[in-house]
Amino acid sequence: MSAEQGSAAPDEAMTSLETVLGHRFGDRRLLSQALTHGSAGGGLRSYERLEFLGDRVLSLVIADMLFTRFRAEPEGSLARRHTALVRGETLARVARDLDLPTLMRLSRGEEDLGGRDNPALSADVCEAVLGALYLDAGYEVTRRFVVDRWTPLMDEDPAPPKDAKTALQEWAQARGLPLPVYETVASAGPAHAPIFTVAARVEGQEAVSAEGSSKRQAEQKAAARLLEGLDPS
Repeated sequence: MSAEQGSAAPDEAMTSLETVLGHRFGDRRLLSQALTHGSAGGGLRSYERLEFLGDRVLSLVIADMLFTRFRAEPEGSLARRHTALVRGETLARVARDLDLPTLMRLSRGEEDLGGRDNPALSADVCEAVLGALYLDAGYEVTRRFVVDRWTPLMDEDPAPPKDAKTALQEWAQARGLPLPVYETVASAGPAHAPIFTVAARVEGQEAVSAEGSSKRQAEQKAAARLLEGLDPS
């Protein structure tokens, strides 16, 4: 699939995407809007509202999947699984599998700045496509698509994932220490591709810093680096 800069994706590309989604749109304008960045201009409606809707639909479907699949797990374990499955990195991965970055409508400036390679933008558009699918096809079609695409991702982690921040917090609590502290010490880069530097601190240990495309990502990296130097016993 490929999209012409600043214009609608070719009909064959949209048809191919519909095939992957398992639904032929009655109102293809919804799908087109889901792929349109605010920079495209020309009076075109952007994906933001559909992203808002798709985020909520995805969250519900994933929660239902987890609740049904892992019947013996407590809320905390389900919550960690849910977070891993709806986070930006996972959405960007699905977006790449669907070839959404090549279909996005962007301004020439956004294109030149690397917007098509921006994982955060890909994640947003993925949610917008889910919102468009929900509006045009309804909940059940959207649910089937999410189950099909997210079940293999769910199967990758037999045990509930434990992110670095959680592991660092548990390390501190096991030793009677205050909770870890995270501080954003710098931010740089353009608005569409920011870079954040975050320092992670635990009482009695030197602070460790890391960079990421979001504060959350930078915090996770800093926590992981700090954990590497700590005594696990």
